[in-house]
Amino acid sequence: MPSSGPTVAELLAGCKRSAVHLETRDHYGVAHEAADFQSWLRTGRLDTDPRSEDWAPWVDLVSSAVTRGVSVRRARVVSEPVSDYIRYEHASTVVNLLAGEEVRWLPRRQALGVLLPATDFWLFDETVVRWGFFSGEGALLGHEVSEDPGTAGQCAEVFKAVWQRAVPHAQYDIH
Repeated sequence: MPSSGPTVAELLAGCKRSAVHLETRDHYGVAHEAADFQSWLRTGRLDTDPRSEDWAPWVDLVSSAVTRGVSVRRARVVSEPVSDYIRYEHASTVVNLLAGEEVRWLPRRQALGVLLPATDFWLFDETVVRWGFFSGEGALLGHEVSEDPGTAGQCAEVFKAVWQRAVPHAQYDIH
């Protein structure tokens, strides 16, 4: 599946008020982090240096948006007990927080009654949705952008419902 539309970096750079990201998978098989994930499984060590080659571009992008007054929030809906991948994500979330993101976690069983979308999304200024499509193994397959007001409104409502129920990162115990 080919990607269409602007990248997350382009959308975040042009964002004026808010950028929210809903993540709903228990494992992502994203190629650029596969080696780091495997190393973390073996050693328990993880790159959480916001100035590192892997993190600096994201930290700079988010920090710039937050400095402009953009609220950047990420909510993760997770199964419990959590997967190894979610433990890995939880351990690296410190960098998201240092960049200026707010991050919350929602146990899947507490999401009952929230009509979650079939795939993850970013929502920019409550008007532009960037869907992310993944294989069953978690590999990124592509993206699609929608500016349909009805779809954006639905995504805003879903994110709001998840955010209200979710636990702030510092309070979410993955054990």
